[in-house]
Amino acid sequence: MFNLTLLKIDESPTSVMMEQLEFFEIPSPCIGVCQTDARGYCKGCLRSRGERFNWLEFSDAKKTDVIRLCRQRIRRRKLTILKAKKAQLLQDRAAINPLLDFQASEEIETNLSLDDFSLE
Repeated sequence: MFNLTLLKIDESPTSVMMEQLEFFEIPSPCIGVCQTDARGYCKGCLRSRGERFNWLEFSDAKKTDVIRLCRQRIRRRKLTILKAKKAQLLQDRAAINPLLDFQASEEIETNLSLDDFSLE
């Protein structure tokens, strides 16, 4: 009823997982966009040219590694887009209300000249 797997002392859980991968074919991460960006990565799945062309020859371990790399690339791309949107939002806020641009107001305050000020 229950399937218990005992690990040998020299087996790690990852090696057992890699053996289990052999039972299932790892599908291609292709989503059908199939265009490359300026760096040579597919705009859809973010695989490199070599990763796309050699997918069928890769071992399951290599395919798993390629999918991991694609996920990292997606996260980095999303982070870059998020940072750009945040910078644009800050610029828009500063343009709408200059009082919110604290760095500019600090520059103005430091450039004040009080030479012609007197209490008389």
